[in-house]
Amino acid sequence: MSASTLLDDLRAVLGSDAVLTDPDLLRGHERDEADLCVAGTPLAVTRPRSTEEVAAVVRAAGRHGVPVVPQGARTGLAGAANAVDGAVVLSTVAMDAILEIDPVSRIAVVQPGVVNAALGAAVARHGLWYPPDPGSWESSTIGGNAATNAGGMCCVKYGVTSEYVLGLEVVLASGEVLRTGRRTAKGVAGYDLTRLFVGSEGTLGVITEVTVALRPAPAESLTLVAVFGSTAAAGEAVARIAAQGLSPSLLELLDRTHLAAIEAYQPMGLRDDAEALLLAAVDTGPRAAADLAEVAAVCEAAGAEEVYAATDAVEAAALLRARRLAHPAMERYAAEAYPGGNGGLIIDDVAVPRGALAALLDGVARIAAECEVPIGVVGHAGDGNMHPNIVVDRADPASLERGRRAFDEIMRLGLELGGTCTGEHGVGLLKREWLAREIGPVGVRVHQAIKAALDPAGLLNPGKVL
Repeated sequence: MSASTLLDDLRAVLGSDAVLTDPDLLRGHERDEADLCVAGTPLAVTRPRSTEEVAAVVRAAGRHGVPVVPQGARTGLAGAANAVDGAVVLSTVAMDAILEIDPVSRIAVVQPGVVNAALGAAVARHGLWYPPDPGSWESSTIGGNAATNAGGMCCVKYGVTSEYVLGLEVVLASGEVLRTGRRTAKGVAGYDLTRLFVGSEGTLGVITEVTVALRPAPAESLTLVAVFGSTAAAGEAVARIAAQGLSPSLLELLDRTHLAAIEAYQPMGLRDDAEALLLAAVDTGPRAAADLAEVAAVCEAAGAEEVYAATDAVEAAALLRARRLAHPAMERYAAEAYPGGNGGLIIDDVAVPRGALAALLDGVARIAAECEVPIGVVGHAGDGNMHPNIVVDRADPASLERGRRAFDEIMRLGLELGGTCTGEHGVGLLKREWLAREIGPVGVRVHQAIKAALDPAGLLNPGKVL
């Protein structure tokens, strides 16, 4: 069957306004925000508005043997949403309804296109809170967060997306609709299919509804900044904070490169002469001041050159905003680092045990020197999840080769330190080889068996993960 026949089939079930073929729009849906990952040109972008329409798209593509690439807001950093040539992109942006908020059960039921920040604002009106907060929270969607098992800055205390997804509605490759999980506070019936689909990056099914757990809104946070003479010293402070049983609600690290990039991007008075900065917060209500003082004492004992607390909520919010600016600031830094705006970023995402954080940071500095590439480090220090940002010249093959070598060396180091190749960004296209190394041949076979059982024709987001 021809491409035109498939397009006719899609228009018949969705209407012409939800089947988009304009070349400029297709180019805009070729990829997510991962730099230097391959992407193809899709046949069409579809925007279904219901589970039934998603199922119809999947069935139509299946009849024609055409791949389906699910996409949310395309804010991912591993190439998981990148199109392949001739695919049907299934965009969930039109499925953006908050279907239910239940303050008694402390749950919300949402369609996949609901933006993380929109859900947060809606549940806040009920005195509730949805903790997962990826850096892209103001634009990324709950469906995409679930598909990649997104993390964020609150993970150090509150955990990643999978710990909040209670149930899912998923359209399988066959077009059948599967409901997983529960609405109850407890439930252990059967295999945990919900967790199977969370983090599967659209390779096993298309998420069309998400039931998430909510928490009571936390007390207002108190925030401090600790300045260090080296990233390794900051890493040592993180290990000591964990060893003493302290539980900050946020514990973030920015190195000198990121501090300078943020100040250039939006001047905020940051210490851009510091080698590393730790941003810590506690949300323990009446105990917060005492808990923050303990964190400060640990930082000082680990060699902090300066420790100061935010004087009010406005200053604390400004510090948090500075951390959230790290990615766009580094994108500009990279673009301006080479002639013609050809600078790009290879963004790594490696997590190690907290006790190995200092060794990881020392190792990244060594790799940057050996590979002769600039590398800035930022990340969720409290859970050992770092994002080395490797700056390369897209126009220079030698620079690209050095950047990729640095990426691989950081991956290798992370695994050697007992870590994982991805703490929160997912595998996508970027880390397939390193996933295989991490889980081993038996793990690969199990992954492949699950994929074959749920998607025997291999049409759902092909080439991702494995």
